[in-house]
Amino acid sequence: MSSRRSRFPSTARRKSGQTSAAASRPGFAGGGTRLFPWGFAPNPKPAPAGLLVPLAGRYLAKLLPSGTSALLGLVAASTLTSSSDARAQACCAGGSAITPARLELLEFALVGLEAKAGGVSGSWDLEGHALALPRGAHEADLEQDAFGAMRVLGRGQVALLVPLIETWREAGTQSEFGGGLGDINASLRYDLTLAGVSRVVPGVAVLGGVTIPTGRPADASNLGALATGATGIGAWQLNFGIAIEQVFGPWLFNLTGLVAERTARTVGRGDTAVHEQLAPQWTGLVAAAYTFSSGWAVALSAAYAFEGEATIDDTRTPDSRHALPTLTLSTLVPLNGFWRLQIAVYDNPLVSQLGLNQAAAAGGSLTVIHSWM
Repeated sequence: MSSRRSRFPSTARRKSGQTSAAASRPGFAGGGTRLFPWGFAPNPKPAPAGLLVPLAGRYLAKLLPSGTSALLGLVAASTLTSSSDARAQACCAGGSAITPARLELLEFALVGLEAKAGGVSGSWDLEGHALALPRGAHEADLEQDAFGAMRVLGRGQVALLVPLIETWREAGTQSEFGGGLGDINASLRYDLTLAGVSRVVPGVAVLGGVTIPTGRPADASNLGALATGATGIGAWQLNFGIAIEQVFGPWLFNLTGLVAERTARTVGRGDTAVHEQLAPQWTGLVAAAYTFSSGWAVALSAAYAFEGEATIDDTRTPDSRHALPTLTLSTLVPLNGFWRLQIAVYDNPLVSQLGLNQAAAAGGSLTVIHSWM
């Protein structure tokens, strides 16, 4: 990795020299590819200017899982052969390994808690060069999420996620810990076709959601000297996507495309006001899961997120693009018919030209889920 210092985009400095959230933060997450059962829900966590490349926040790709209604599940269960039973098990357990809060065949609702911990390992500069952390700079990120999902309209699901975010940062001789409520996400999914029902036609689902700016953006007051109190992007976000998946024996394969559109916002007042908007964020994800006869499942996923140039006062700002790759390995551990665990580790591989103007992180998560049938 290069030892040169990472550069920050200077796109946010206008009028009074104020730094805008659009320039100081990308709009997507750097924490692993954690697939919850709803639409894309980035929850950015800004870094203080001059410490690191703008740090990615928490969520990279949150997808509503595919699942069937209880009625369809009962009908399918009554006609399963041993081969189709294996396909159904792969669809449910494999999908849960990829998506922690996935409603399985006979489930009507679920709730869960997730604890996540990670640390920044480096960054990419504006040309995509991989950089080591500056001397004396460190960061550790913690997050706790409460979430729930419920089946509606047969093949549909609705869900809600409430995150708490904490950050510890160190820069030279100064260190700081802060955090608070992040951006809340509400979403829905509707399965047009179901994985495993046909050997030819895959499962296809449409995704949608909204991220509510309940977190504190980078331009808020009283964030701390190192901005550890920032927990959101300060803008509403509309999320749309499509997911395709299919079952082959014990294997489940998933392909998902997502786009997130953020609303414009005004920072400051009077002559110092800045009108800004983050560019749309595009994410592609591929995943594969294998389900064992015991009900355990393992999954590997790869995601790539890209965000174009932000605008300040209706003018595109150079050097404000972002790109981030993420690899995630996860396992599903069924405890009984109503409880299950999902354990995951993730990494943003710090290789030159894979990322752009973004921090790289690595860490893990533990999720506990209770469901009802």
